[in-house]
Amino acid sequence: MERLVTSNLKLGIIAGGQLGKMLIQEASKWDIITYVLDHDEDCPAGSIASHYIKGSNVDFDSVYQFGKMVDVLTFEIENVNIEALKKLKSEGQRVVPDPEILELIQDKGLQKEFYKKNGIPTSNFRIFESENAILNAIDKEEISFPFVQKLRRGGYDGRGVAVIDGKNGLIKLLMGASVIEDKVDIEKEISVIVARNKKGEIKCYPVVEMLFDPHANLVDKLICPSSITVEQSEKAVNLASEIIELLHMEGLLAVEFFIDNKGEVIVNEVAPRPHNSGHHTIESIITSQFEQHLRAILNLPLGSTKLKLPSVMINILGADGYEGRAIYEGLTESMAIDGVKIHLYGKKITKPYRKMGHVTVLSTSLECALKKAETVKQLIKVKSWKENHQTL
Repeated sequence: MERLVTSNLKLGIIAGGQLGKMLIQEASKWDIITYVLDHDEDCPAGSIASHYIKGSNVDFDSVYQFGKMVDVLTFEIENVNIEALKKLKSEGQRVVPDPEILELIQDKGLQKEFYKKNGIPTSNFRIFESENAILNAIDKEEISFPFVQKLRRGGYDGRGVAVIDGKNGLIKLLMGASVIEDKVDIEKEISVIVARNKKGEIKCYPVVEMLFDPHANLVDKLICPSSITVEQSEKAVNLASEIIELLHMEGLLAVEFFIDNKGEVIVNEVAPRPHNSGHHTIESIITSQFEQHLRAILNLPLGSTKLKLPSVMINILGADGYEGRAIYEGLTESMAIDGVKIHLYGKKITKPYRKMGHVTVLSTSLECALKKAETVKQLIKVKSWKENHQTL
């Protein structure tokens, strides 16, 4: 595979969001030619890719024709036209991770059945084809409150999920085929990112702890290393390794877990790509998740996942009440704080709670990193320009 890491290799990335942008930043270090497919000409990855191709990630022809342009095809989003990927694979195109794995993970029902079949601990669940079927099951007392509804397809970043605590909450019920899960009494939420290459080499990153913004239902802070027990950490790492091995997957897999009030480690869901819970690896780990993804899909030796320094990552979200051309406040003040690393994704338009960037705070102690991260969180605000602003 050494010949692939040259200026002749054409790497295609489906979707051009911030994950694609950061993947391209790593690929450029190896002089890889990068192609990105996205419907938005102003997408974050479009400005730095070698070639931007306008098209939809869910359109068969767009994905198929894009795949014919490159040597290796990957993606930064799950919502991709599977039939196009399967056709490309059947014609000898290298698509990684494999389309069949993506197809399984796209469907939260199939994902849960995979865990059940393979004895992977996860919350109890049932699958329903419609909103009416769920309501009928409630009437028959086959479903008890509280429960969590997840649409089988299309949900991400908290979308497509409804927490139903009682009958009054049924107005939040979502329409469509769904997975109904028992609501877990959550003590902590953690994530493990694991990589595997074609040779079968597997490496896991240290467990990270995720704290969520209750309003945005997005990660508020990401803490590495986590505060869980050694036994819990080992179990999470072992489960992540087991899942990627069972899938025979090449690439990067983010595995999100719940730790319940009894201390049990339970798989929530997975994502077959670089992930928000791995952004801190750019500065705090010897090999970033983006470099590791490239190593895995090109069947290169996997890099070290050793922690360099404790870190806290915070998402930079669009402020509530602001929509329009983005303006950032507090960047200069934040940069004056030792150990603060700011990443702006280049999204031109801000919306409430839209991911506009992230900040990783490094320190010799986690306590110090947490204090600095809280200061940065209060400093940085993403607002929008008023109509009477003619220039930046």
